[in-house]
Amino acid sequence: MQIKDVLGKLYDKYNHHRFIKPDPLQFVHQYPHPPDMEIVALLAAVLAYGRVQQIQKSLMDLLGRIGDSPATFVRNFDKPRRKKLKDFKHRFTTGDDISDLLMLLKKVLSRYGSIQEFFVQGYNPGDRNVIAALSKFCDSLLDMYAKTHNGLVPRGLSYLLPKPAAGSACKRLNLFLRWMVRNDEVDVGLWKSIDKAKLIVPVDVHMGRLCRILGLHNQKTVSLTTAMKITESFAEIEPADPVKYDFALSRVGILDGCTAQLRSGCELCELFRFCSHR
Repeated sequence: MQIKDVLGKLYDKYNHHRFIKPDPLQFVHQYPHPPDMEIVALLAAVLAYGRVQQIQKSLMDLLGRIGDSPATFVRNFDKPRRKKLKDFKHRFTTGDDISDLLMLLKKVLSRYGSIQEFFVQGYNPGDRNVIAALSKFCDSLLDMYAKTHNGLVPRGLSYLLPKPAAGSACKRLNLFLRWMVRNDEVDVGLWKSIDKAKLIVPVDVHMGRLCRILGLHNQKTVSLTTAMKITESFAEIEPADPVKYDFALSRVGILDGCTAQLRSGCELCELFRFCSHR
């Protein structure tokens, strides 16, 4: 059996709505209107770092403060709304960091109508992937902030909008793009202007480790180069949709408890025959 067949079985097994929890994507599915979903998706993605339980707790707190229509909250963002977020905290992201981001999104919605329309300003369908567009997206937002703050950008806002040019794997923003562009039982597929073949696999330490033992890359650290190599390996298997198996593979770690270390029971895993620890 080829690895494509095994990945296909994992996709069929895990790529269902009932397996979304505890993924932060669960919060996007709670909103029926695309403008709200887009805002929630970006917030859920940028806060997707740290322990899963803490991410869920922080997002429930933040969305509770924002109210029933996140898009309306952003369009009307002002000092009283900023005050509502003042004591919000997720690890080292503060309420002020989130408020700075929402103020930028207010400008985006005012000028472009949606985050998608703003993003596609920097998207070239002829590009090999979305990295250049993602760089322009982050640079444009940070420049927008700097222009009204004497050229200064706080570290907290920069962390929420990492620049691919700096070598970051940009896991959280690539996760956001996966949710927005792909369309299946898991990913919501709101954005129709971006080709899913251009997406980059969202890679963190766990995904990097799993893909390494499967022989999909040989990098020692997680970086943009790592994410690109993993994406290229998946593109050989599924050229039109290289990010297709991301959710299913992440479930192997979350639901099956894979630690990428050989242990009792590993022989029962669908990926065992391809695992370098075998």
